[in-house]
Amino acid sequence: MLAITTLLSPPHAARINRIIKRLEKKFGIDDVQATPDPHLTYQLAGVHKLSALKKVLADVAATTEPFPAFTTGLGVFPGERPVIYIPVLRSDALNALHHRIIEATAPLCLRTDKFSGPDCWLPHISLALHDTTPDLLGPVLSFLNEETYNLKIEINNIAILRQQGEFFLQEEAFELGAKVAVAAAK
Repeated sequence: MLAITTLLSPPHAARINRIIKRLEKKFGIDDVQATPDPHLTYQLAGVHKLSALKKVLADVAATTEPFPAFTTGLGVFPGERPVIYIPVLRSDALNALHHRIIEATAPLCLRTDKFSGPDCWLPHISLALHDTTPDLLGPVLSFLNEETYNLKIEINNIAILRQQGEFFLQEEAFELGAKVAVAAAK
């Protein structure tokens, strides 16, 4: 499986990683670190040809200008292993990029996750997953509640993360607006 994502800028990634490390130190939860690069995910997919996926994502990125997105609060996907996250607010620009990614990749996908569709997609930045429990949920949320999570992040890339063993590592990233900038410079 591959994850089609936007990687956070270095300052925002560092802030998220500091939060994650504090959760590890205080509560021993660290499974989210299987993806060392904080990100928001558009789609999880299996594909026929990685080279074709890279081409269509490079095209989407080249024809999309960077734009801001905003986060606020905390969220929880409940269950036996609750996921704790920072919600990314959906906007027209973020919805349009998500739609373009889903549309461009559909012919290439062998399978996708059920939460990637436009009606179910909830963009977020994960803080804890897989090793959380309902019993830990209250204490972790109480601990996280000491801060605010109102960020302005720049959506400036589309990245592919590839599962390698227990980790999701960056396969390739495409800068938004790259061809537009090159064409303008000539």
